[in-house]
Amino acid sequence: MPTKQDGRPPKQRVAGLRAAIEDANYRYYVLDDPDISDAEYDSLMRELEALEDAHPELATPDSPTRRVGARATGGFAEVRHAMAMLSLSNAFSDEEVAGFVRRIEQMLGLTDPELAFSVEPKLDGLAISLRYEAGAFVQGATRGDGTVGEDVTANLCTIRAIPLKLRGSHHPKVIEVRGEVYMPKAAFEVFNERARERGERTLANPRNGAAGSLRQLDPGVTARRPLAFYAYAVGEVQGASLPDTHSATLAQLRRWGLPVSPQVEHAQGLQGLLDYYRRMGDQRDSLPYEIDGVVYKLDRYDQQNEMGYVSRAPRWALAHKFPAQERSTVVESIEINIGRTGAATPFAVMQPVQVGGVTVTKATLHNIDQVARLDVRAGDTVIVRRAGDVIPEVVRVNLERRPRGAKPWHMPSHCPVCGSAIVREEGESVARCTGGLVCAAQRKEAIVHFASRRALDIDGLGDRNIEDLIAFDCVHSIADLYALTLDDFLRMKRLADERDGRTPEVAKKGKVATRWAEKLVDAIEASKDTTLERFLYALGIPEVGEATAKALARHFGSLDALMDAGEAELTEVSDVGPIVAGHIAAFFAEHRNRGAIAALRKAGVHWQESSARLAAGGPLAGQTVVLTGTLASLGREEAKDRLEALGAKVAGSVSKKTSFVVAGEAAGSKLDKAQSLGVEIWDEAKLLALLKAHGH
Repeated sequence: MPTKQDGRPPKQRVAGLRAAIEDANYRYYVLDDPDISDAEYDSLMRELEALEDAHPELATPDSPTRRVGARATGGFAEVRHAMAMLSLSNAFSDEEVAGFVRRIEQMLGLTDPELAFSVEPKLDGLAISLRYEAGAFVQGATRGDGTVGEDVTANLCTIRAIPLKLRGSHHPKVIEVRGEVYMPKAAFEVFNERARERGERTLANPRNGAAGSLRQLDPGVTARRPLAFYAYAVGEVQGASLPDTHSATLAQLRRWGLPVSPQVEHAQGLQGLLDYYRRMGDQRDSLPYEIDGVVYKLDRYDQQNEMGYVSRAPRWALAHKFPAQERSTVVESIEINIGRTGAATPFAVMQPVQVGGVTVTKATLHNIDQVARLDVRAGDTVIVRRAGDVIPEVVRVNLERRPRGAKPWHMPSHCPVCGSAIVREEGESVARCTGGLVCAAQRKEAIVHFASRRALDIDGLGDRNIEDLIAFDCVHSIADLYALTLDDFLRMKRLADERDGRTPEVAKKGKVATRWAEKLVDAIEASKDTTLERFLYALGIPEVGEATAKALARHFGSLDALMDAGEAELTEVSDVGPIVAGHIAAFFAEHRNRGAIAALRKAGVHWQESSARLAAGGPLAGQTVVLTGTLASLGREEAKDRLEALGAKVAGSVSKKTSFVVAGEAAGSKLDKAQSLGVEIWDEAKLLALLKAHGH
């Protein structure tokens, strides 16, 4: 690629720059598959402009500096614009903006405070022109080379933001509305996530999503893309007069039903322009759409006309660009991060590069499938994108720059944190570390879940206390909770207060702090007496919630029987399919998890087990029961637990499949429905007799 340092004569450098820019235009506008970043493209164009300014004899009519983009080609009809859709000159510094304002002052003979501008965000999408005749939308075209674009009327008709008929009255006989088709950020993320789930190609960024969607030959494909539109100017107008200013014209377009960015404002003088630029820079991350800068336009049309045009841009308008959010760099290695739930996420370690004003050395690759789709390898030159607070991500690979011998990447078989196996269940996009109870990366989440109310229910041991226990090296595993003493908690509290700049509460309120610690020690001791289903749920096995834990406990009766079960046997349990069975088997196959369970048992965590599988072969096996009304001697949850212990499935609604309904006091609509369907009705006495007969 030509650079300022390549040492070639100006004529050769110009030829090389033109070829590189034209190739980039073709890949971006025609193929929708760019291979260089925005920053690289801007650098090429600015170098070419500088060379042509320094050597006017090298300037030619067909230079990229004399036209907007690539000529329209492909399967769309050509549309010749009644008025050219020109590009804008770019500024990248406050000094360049000051020069823009100074030139206007000199040409118009005005002073800075007298200059009024309409200012707006520079949308990062695809420029289009909408032609309305007598208020009806008749044709839409891309900008193309500024003179000739592509007819994409059918595709534009699928975008709901574009009105097919203007609102109100007194429309011009003909009006061309210029604007930007774009893809909102949230819609872009949802589209890509669904594409990843289906194993389809993802979009590189919202801008490419908009451009590629509009250039689909099948409008049905465009209709499925989440596109939007904002108007920002007008072209040809016949049969009516528009207001005298750009800002008033935009207001009129809004009244006619055309969307205009709510961030369009009015600014006075140079300082007003720079204030708007910085304000929009601050808001950039929170906007629902992508912008890559702001646009300044003289507001009065008579002043615009007096300023006129240069060959490729108006003198009265300027695009003030933000630092690029996409840059090229080289991948040094691909590694994985283990998340709090065990998810193994690949990421690229890269040569440092400035993206959006931030130095980036790492970028997410999401999952195994995304690595395969991108075919990213160590040594590759890649385009990295960062938008706001979003984690930087690799969006595409420049295959032409791939070094010889670069090898495909494969997910490691073992966790880099704890050494446990990494597995990926069939049908899932995420691979996971199986060391849920021992992996340091998952430690906090594992302990929080273990201590939660529906698990071991350690009252008072919340997120903050667990964070501090880990931070001050008080616990390394779940079993360590049961070795904590009163002094450990008092030490933790003292260190946390000192860290946060508070007067240590242990010293300030000795008895109060001691009582707090005593309650925690008591709660941990009380949690040792639990049930098998609670313990199973507390282990945090992927996809094993309370209902599944209960079904497993009642099917197998003991933990040892469950741990020794194979996947085929696990699928015999109700609500356990092949994926969940795979998670359970992988969890218990990891010897570190078995070691953590043994440590918990040794610490005194216990429950009542049964060698018989009562639920699987109980007297109510295969029957569905519904509870309604209030039972005098049993709470609803207790009655449900006892029925499930006998093999029943307790449902929340009555249907033809209901075996019987237990009706207590004030039974309502469920009883009425059971009677209408002829479902058997039990009273509380009959239920109690059944439970007593089977020892429940």
